Amino acid sequence: MKSILAIDIGAGTMDILYYELESGTHYKAVAQSPVLSLASALEKVPGPILVTGVEMGGGAVAKVLSQRARKSQVLMSVSSAATVHHNLDRVRSMGIQVVGDEEAEDLREGAKYRHIELGDIQFDRLEALVRALGVPFSFHVIGICAQDHGRPPEGISHLDYRHRMFKERLDHAPYPHHLLYRSDEVPQTFNRLNSIALRARSLPAEEVYVMDSGMAAILGASMDPRLQGKDKALVLDVATSHTLGASVLGGEIAGFFEYHTSDITPEKIEDLLVKLCNGQLTHSQILDEGGHGAYIRRPIGFADLETIVATGPKRGILRGTSLPVHLGAPLGDNMMTGAVGLLEAIRRRKGGDPITYE
Repeated sequence: MKSILAIDIGAGTMDILYYELESGTHYKAVAQSPVLSLASALEKVPGPILVTGVEMGGGAVAKVLSQRARKSQVLMSVSSAATVHHNLDRVRSMGIQVVGDEEAEDLREGAKYRHIELGDIQFDRLEALVRALGVPFSFHVIGICAQDHGRPPEGISHLDYRHRMFKERLDHAPYPHHLLYRSDEVPQTFNRLNSIALRARSLPAEEVYVMDSGMAAILGASMDPRLQGKDKALVLDVATSHTLGASVLGGEIAGFFEYHTSDITPEKIEDLLVKLCNGQLTHSQILDEGGHGAYIRRPIGFADLETIVATGPKRGILRGTSLPVHLGAPLGDNMMTGAVGLLEAIRRRKGGDPITYE
């Protein structure tokens, strides 16, 4: 039986969807995110530490490492230090010592440092979680999504750069599944997604695909049954760290914005959504407010909307608005939005039969 394993790696949770293509049989799990799992491990390890591995989601891991560096010795390999910041001088300014990857591997042989390896793919933990679903740990395709800001050129903020990468791709083809990449075709600038793709090739699957979690969530939210047959719609994913809203016209992305969830209020999100639909948001405005940016291909008109669907663990904020919002649940589960987006993107990429996400 051909199966797809879709994994959405977020700031708070890691959402896992196992799907059998022929039968539609599927199983789901919501687990603690790798970044929270590793941050917890780092807090418990005593004494000087040596950190190796690859770039992963920063957040809690970066915070724990910077705090530890004030009290005890923290060494990081160059490859793992990108988790804290792409600018290694910024990493060093926190009191963290950065050493070459080869030197770090040599230091692992001694007993001076306790060793921690960074990476969004934690092989043993992932296998245990999947096997707990009662299915084999072997797949036709694995899809993984995570947020990646890319490595911006000098003088361009990582927020602005991430937005530009989206815009460039969507200008060419305005569908979120066009931001799905096979493991060997990920743009070099996406260091985190490349790290995930490289490690995921060691997993038991014929093919591996990766995708930015923002676009996966928008695609997943748009697969909610309430949107089927609707021409003009708004979809939102209010996630732990980021909120992304998109206007959809006939299945195409007509526009979107991305904002930090911590800066969202009911009044703010209502204003953003109305202006998004009416074509009144500007990229510079959102950047000036500390958000990621906005992209408008064409206004769809707020007054002409047929439905608004919201997903994400923080979507409760929308209860404070006057908007007629439906709480989305693709495959019957709000927490599977990103994983459903991955599944649908892979299906479209490979030309599979349509899937009903009720």
